[in-house]
Amino acid sequence: MAGPPTPGAVEALQAVRASGRAVAVVSNNSAECVQRFLEEHGLGEFVAKVIGRPSGQPHLMKPNPFPLIGAAEQMQMDVTHCALIGDSLTDIQAAHAAGSMVIGYANKPHKAALFSDAGADAVTDDMQAIADALTTA
Repeated sequence: MAGPPTPGAVEALQAVRASGRAVAVVSNNSAECVQRFLEEHGLGEFVAKVIGRPSGQPHLMKPNPFPLIGAAEQMQMDVTHCALIGDSLTDIQAAHAAGSMVIGYANKPHKAALFSDAGADAVTDDMQAIADALTTA
């Protein structure tokens, strides 16, 4: 069982919705696992779409852009108008391959330089900063 949401993540989800934007979760975990987490923490209402790993097709998992492109298509959006917030190098790579902007969430100290070197459009170690940026935008 997963722990509680990342500090600031709930506020970021709320800020996204308040700004008129929509959220899709794109994960290399199963969609069912992500849905269960969202439901357990009362966050389902903030997420329009959950895209998990494609069953039996590991080559389509991130860093392949397939799940990002699929999420954008299902939400009737242009993937190049989307931004991914990711906490792994494969997230950064998938966003670049899809043509999306990407914010690296450096949830461990060594990741900030890794994400910056990989060309993330922005890097933060604080999800509350994302919520704050959306609230003041």
